[in-house]
Amino acid sequence: MITTHVLDTALGRPAAGVGVLLDLQVPDGWVRLGSGATDDDGRLRDLLPADTDRRAGVYRLTFDTGGYFSSCGDAGFYPSVAVEFEVADPTSHHHVPLLLSPYGYSTYRGS
Repeated sequence: MITTHVLDTALGRPAAGVGVLLDLQVPDGWVRLGSGATDDDGRLRDLLPADTDRRAGVYRLTFDTGGYFSSCGDAGFYPSVAVEFEVADPTSHHHVPLLLSPYGYSTYRGS
């Protein structure tokens, strides 16, 4: 399971409506596995469809931060944020939060 949570640290609240793409690295590039948008709590819990074959590998979450800031009436410095991470145990839950402000971001492996 792969999930995410986006928090707008400049406003001190969840970032709702952030578009997110999930890709898996394959020998000749990337393949799209899922997409969605964060809910009112800034969470996206269903990036991988239930019937997806879960496997070890390098994954990438791409967040549409430019679209989010534009919808808030702000201009952000980063039009998107891509976070690559490695899944060694595909049976584990991988939670990748994004802490976001118009001019910076950070991420970590959550629980």
